[in-house]
Amino acid sequence: MSDPERGVRGVKSAARTIELLELLASRENRPARLRELSQALGAPRSSVYALIRTLVEHGWLRTDETGTLYSIGVRALLAGTTYLDTDPYLRIAQPHIDDLSARLDETIHFGRLERTDIVYLATKESSRYVRPFSRVGRRLPAFSTAMGKALLAERLGAEHEVPIPDPIIPLTPGTLVDRDALRRDLELTRERGYAIDNEENYVGVTCFGFALRYSSPPTDAISCSVPVANLTEDRTREIVQAMEQVRVAIERMAPVDLSAPGGI
Repeated sequence: MSDPERGVRGVKSAARTIELLELLASRENRPARLRELSQALGAPRSSVYALIRTLVEHGWLRTDETGTLYSIGVRALLAGTTYLDTDPYLRIAQPHIDDLSARLDETIHFGRLERTDIVYLATKESSRYVRPFSRVGRRLPAFSTAMGKALLAERLGAEHEVPIPDPIIPLTPGTLVDRDALRRDLELTRERGYAIDNEENYVGVTCFGFALRYSSPPTDAISCSVPVANLTEDRTREIVQAMEQVRVAIERMAPVDLSAPGGI
């Protein structure tokens, strides 16, 4: 295993450690047995068990009283919170997210594109309703979310790849699974300046997403989730205007992205 761009061989044990941690993280609150993990990783039980025991000893994994069920440990939480605490863009966006949520009394998100997914780095819930699936660290396919579509649209017609998985697996009956239809929606998003998730990710919820253009191409976005039953033309206009104002405010305060073309 190697990195074709750098000519560096990958470390098999390190790669397997990452695969194991990501596998358990994807299961959320469902612990797994050794047999399940071995099968999912395609690795011998003895090798996986040795890796598990090492990670348990160092706190990256935890086990139940029987020692047969495994899940993510506290060390993973500490690493994740360090990432959030030291991210300069989240630090700038957070007060704007809080203020916008209070102003609109709707749920506001801040997320980052990671391969084909959006990772939620911050969420401020509406006081009128709390959705159990909104949480920091949650991953969703970019093609089905307003934040993801806003960022994918920024990659159209450029030298950047538009990361859309194949096949596209629907999350709701409204999810766009036809690639041509999805591309047309992304083109409309680019013309309009923001994305709309029409119950494509969660039935009964519409979401408006805005890319944050302080890097090129943008990797971060904000969104506003609203129950479909609460939306009117006037309310939509109010949300879009407020989101656009916050987008501009965050971009003005964001530090220069040194990885972006022309960065200082």
